[in-house]
Amino acid sequence: MPSAFVTGGSGFVGRHLIAALRERNFPVRALARSPGAAGLVGRAGAEPVEGDLDDPARLREGMRGCPWVFHAAAKVEDWGAKQDFQRVNVVGTEHVLEAARAAEVRRLVHVSTEAVLVGGGPIVQVDETRPRPRRPMGLYPWSKGLAEERVLAANGPDLATVIVRPRLVWGAGDTSLLPKVAEAVRSGRFVWIAGGRYPTSTCHVANVAEGCVLAAERGRPGAIYFLTDGEPVEMRAFLTALLASQGLDPGGRSLPRGLARGVAAAGELVWRALRLGGAPPLTRTAVRLIGEEVSVDDTLARRELGYRPVVGREAGLRALGPDVAPSRDSGSH
Repeated sequence: MPSAFVTGGSGFVGRHLIAALRERNFPVRALARSPGAAGLVGRAGAEPVEGDLDDPARLREGMRGCPWVFHAAAKVEDWGAKQDFQRVNVVGTEHVLEAARAAEVRRLVHVSTEAVLVGGGPIVQVDETRPRPRRPMGLYPWSKGLAEERVLAANGPDLATVIVRPRLVWGAGDTSLLPKVAEAVRSGRFVWIAGGRYPTSTCHVANVAEGCVLAAERGRPGAIYFLTDGEPVEMRAFLTALLASQGLDPGGRSLPRGLARGVAAAGELVWRALRLGGAPPLTRTAVRLIGEEVSVDDTLARRELGYRPVVGREAGLRALGPDVAPSRDSGSH
């Protein structure tokens, strides 16, 4: 059976994607830029391919004979140098597309994000018809939006491209959301924005992987699909449950949303003006994605892909630790 090729295979989404493909008996090759990454993708069940997104020749070699490519590698941060986001998220995607065409790949699934919509007004129960803003807020939304442009432009008779946009990815082995929030709680820096009393869509990592595979099998060429766990959940209930799995209590400190926006904007100005290292304590992108409602409609994925979550939110939370699932009355919207 021909192999599938995965970029970002050593990452959170990539490892689960490899597992989902292996469960369907697909041989998998995965890009690995270091011995450590090679070990991770090997343990996940894939054949490591040494190289990185800066090397189109190695990408092309790894993709040969693969009908499907899944591009999950990305710089996922809300602060950093513009050239780094450009190199990884934009130029890296260009290299993946170039290699896929040269290797005669039939279908490419690009893992994007709802963050590409940040800067274009409230993100409340939006679907795939919502246009990306002309001036995105933050380098991550900006660079992922440009990557989407490249992927859509590459769609054609010889290479079908499909985009999936999961919202707020979580689950066992998370290397981003839960570790960052947990560290903020442990260090005493955690504070709710607007009390956390607003809805959010979420997507368990196993559901992301399921959506990616379905997009490869059934996705309409040139289409974009949101992926979620289903109905939105209250952000406070959800994060409290996640943190409980680590034995942590976030407490009740809260900032008004307007003040949080002002703190974020001022912090960004100071960091840029003084060229400070690290990241500001709060960014405008973080306020927009975590401190306000962000809810998306996955009806299109359900209708066209037959997508259904394979892990429910309460089951996923229970798998993280005992008795951490939010109650139905406080955790739904």
